[in-house]
Amino acid sequence: MSYRTYSSLSELSDLPSFWLVFIPETRVALLDEILKIYYTDTFAIPLPENHSFPVAKYALLRERIIAARIVAPDDLRIPEPAGDEDILRVHDPEYWRRLQNGELTDKEIRRVGLPWSPEIVIRARHSAGATLAACRAALQDGVAVNLGGGTHHAFSDRGQGFCWLNDTVIAARAMQAENRTRNILIIDCDVHQGNGTANILKNDPSIFTFSIHGKNNFPFHKENSDLDIALDDGSGDEKYLDALAAGLSRSLEAMQADLVIYLAGADPYEDDRYGRLSLTKEGLAARDRLVFQYCRKACLPLAVTMAGGYGRNIADTVDIHFETVATAREFQDRSAAAKKAL
Repeated sequence: MSYRTYSSLSELSDLPSFWLVFIPETRVALLDEILKIYYTDTFAIPLPENHSFPVAKYALLRERIIAARIVAPDDLRIPEPAGDEDILRVHDPEYWRRLQNGELTDKEIRRVGLPWSPEIVIRARHSAGATLAACRAALQDGVAVNLGGGTHHAFSDRGQGFCWLNDTVIAARAMQAENRTRNILIIDCDVHQGNGTANILKNDPSIFTFSIHGKNNFPFHKENSDLDIALDDGSGDEKYLDALAAGLSRSLEAMQADLVIYLAGADPYEDDRYGRLSLTKEGLAARDRLVFQYCRKACLPLAVTMAGGYGRNIADTVDIHFETVATAREFQDRSAAAKKAL
């Protein structure tokens, strides 16, 4: 990876505000202090009692962020829903029509694992809108967060694995359509392969897909991402972090990206019901820092989504997601401090 070197402040005036540059032996981050965070937990997901999907984690995470004063209250925002035009750049029109109208078959609904309702369509629209908004904000401010999203099992013409719409691809293609970016890198650190994302983008060289996941975990039929790293059960922190570092290096060398979308799944955790990779909370925090460090060195804005997390104790999932958001805040603060030092 190479960097352009600047010898004086006057040379920086034409740079986007979030870029990292070198001024004789000192890395300087030029980022606004703002960290915009988008949430959708106010839109209900009606579920039967004792359903396995941990819907409560989203509100708990937002409440934790407020209590910790990670951001100012005005920087926690409800997004606009993704529009039909945004959704139809990615999803089959007939699938989208049937999803909205409640015309999916029982088999199609079982594949997703969530009961269909009008409310869940509204939630899916807003979740995609949150990732779209986070991408716009990241391009302006350097980093932004969606407290949901990461619904990477949704294919163009069907849902799967708790995912109705593929928010990642919807947001990526919207950024391209709005002429904000040309090339995008998706870093998917959910424990499950982003099979829907890989399938939708298999013939799209402008969006690079990197998935690091459990080899023996769902989905049992894997698609081909641009880069897949499949790890054995029980891999643990050290093996995971070594593999991730190698994957990040390869991905950043392969794609000259303008934007990164990072799926920061909490489900590689050792006590996650669907995990199996046996990462500790400390290992997952190190994972987040590694992703941020690589993107920072490459001068890349970063939109973060939470993706999966199914801890046997929901508080563990909230802890892991919270640390991801806190890491985003930390990197934003470092950049702001460097900016003031100028």
